[in-house]
Amino acid sequence: MAGVLMFVMTGLAAAGGLVTAQRRAQAAADLAALAGATAPVDACAAAREVAAANAATLDACRVEGRAVRVAVSVPGPRVPWRDVRVTAEARAGPGSRPPSGA
Repeated sequence: MAGVLMFVMTGLAAAGGLVTAQRRAQAAADLAALAGATAPVDACAAAREVAAANAATLDACRVEGRAVRVAVSVPGPRVPWRDVRVTAEARAGPGSRPPSGA
């Protein structure tokens, strides 16, 4: 019985860790995209710096006109059977204008 309880508790802890890591990854992606979109010169360098400051790795960065799209990853919860990385994507830049007369 104790073994089953330990197995269930480990699973719940891993699930909670995944949710926390996903929130961290999304926050880092949002901030990195904003930094890139407001950078005066090298958008991807600014995004990489902000991602690193948030303990994330910038996996992809693409400048699309005045917008920046990034993908970042953070370490997930430590589980004995594998390494887990959690990824998130974000875009920042000017929004699209609504059609005239709307």
